[in-house]
Amino acid sequence: MTTDTDIVAATQAWVEKAVIGLNLCPFAKAVHVKRQIRYVVSAATTPEALLEDLLNELRALQDADPEQIDTSLLIHPQVLTDFLDYNDFLDIADAAAAEPEFDDAFQIASFHPDYQFADTAPDDIENYTNRSPYPTLHILREASIDRAVEAFPEAEQIYEKNMTTLNELGLAGWEKLGVGKAES
Repeated sequence: MTTDTDIVAATQAWVEKAVIGLNLCPFAKAVHVKRQIRYVVSAATTPEALLEDLLNELRALQDADPEQIDTSLLIHPQVLTDFLDYNDFLDIADAAAAEPEFDDAFQIASFHPDYQFADTAPDDIENYTNRSPYPTLHILREASIDRAVEAFPEAEQIYEKNMTTLNELGLAGWEKLGVGKAES
């Protein structure tokens, strides 16, 4: 049986080897090194329960000192394991982050083991930029994004650079990283 500790460890390995190791997000290393990433495993088994966990996590991040917790990964291994269901839920997640109580302070980034961008085939390498071991909602502070974009003014080029990196790596290279879909 996979424990929460195993789930967090697999997610941290993905952050270290793929997100930071391949430099898919040039902003991730700093918060990782400073231990400002909060990893939360949701026990939710329904989208409704996940929404409650998301709202609770948004509130926790809102109340946290950004120097202590800058960003949060809400990992939900038991719900929305089907990518299309997960994708449909993203509108609900975005609406939750846009609630007036959060004062436009957050946005949600999406990661899933079967992530697939529109107009791509399931195994197209570009999908792997958003492939994580478990379905994950990444809560980011808008203020942190603004600071990161100031420090990296060509942020819109990150996607193109990631495509080049992944095309050079290929599926075999990705598999060697050992950060793919987690085993249940």
